[in-house]
Amino acid sequence: MDADELLQQTKALAKHMSVYQPSLAPDITSNAAVSESALEELLSECEEKWKELEELQNKLTLTETDTLEDTGYEFSQLMTHVKALTAELNQWQKKEPELLSKNNDVLVAVGKEELQRVNKELEMVLSCCQTKNEKLNKDLKSEQKWLEEQEELLKAVTDKAAELQNEVMEFSESRAMQELKVKINKVIAYREKLLENLGEFIEEHFPLPQQQRNASKKNVPQEPTADLISLHEILELLMNKILQTPHEPYLTIDNTFWPPYVEMLLRYGVALRHPEDPNRIRMEAFHQ
Repeated sequence: MDADELLQQTKALAKHMSVYQPSLAPDITSNAAVSESALEELLSECEEKWKELEELQNKLTLTETDTLEDTGYEFSQLMTHVKALTAELNQWQKKEPELLSKNNDVLVAVGKEELQRVNKELEMVLSCCQTKNEKLNKDLKSEQKWLEEQEELLKAVTDKAAELQNEVMEFSESRAMQELKVKINKVIAYREKLLENLGEFIEEHFPLPQQQRNASKKNVPQEPTADLISLHEILELLMNKILQTPHEPYLTIDNTFWPPYVEMLLRYGVALRHPEDPNRIRMEAFHQ
């Protein structure tokens, strides 16, 4: 008997054990009693099989040595040997395996031991499943709590959105126009106040030349002068010109413009002179 036959017998023994498993009781004691004759028979069979395995191992060793030393085989002979081994392998595969032992006591004892091993493995699997189930329950409770919090948050946001939508609907067009008019009136009043303050500042610090001479030289006789306009009027003319006709913002200088005021506006960048006509000026576009 070679190694293949021994392997087939082992498979047959496992098959025989699977046939006897349904008839066994679920609780299996760890101390299964086996008769002494069955043990002796099993030990003797094991010794015989062990001797056969040693013989097969020696034959395989000799065969490998011969094959390594003898290198004169032709390729055709090797292929023939391979075909023969393949045919022999097919025969062994088709052959029904024999049981290792036919003693029922031995088979029952081996079956009980196998069932005990399977039972321990199943108990370990059950313990792992229970631990995993507990973890899944904890995760489920945590996820449910998080879901409840998110639902409460969603409800609060929805209520706030509905409240804001109602406020927007109540904000009518007439109310918006009224508020816009109030803002425009405030801007107009602020503009008039700025213009009034500017006029007072200019009138105080930049008076007309004739008035300045009257204030400084009271006893000096006055000379006839042309009708000059104030600095406030010059700025107003320049601003109206650039706002009303932005395409033609230049203003022609005549005798009513006092040259020192014009020069001051040009020097400090308030006004700009025409590049081709020095008698025309315009205000710098500060609003752009």
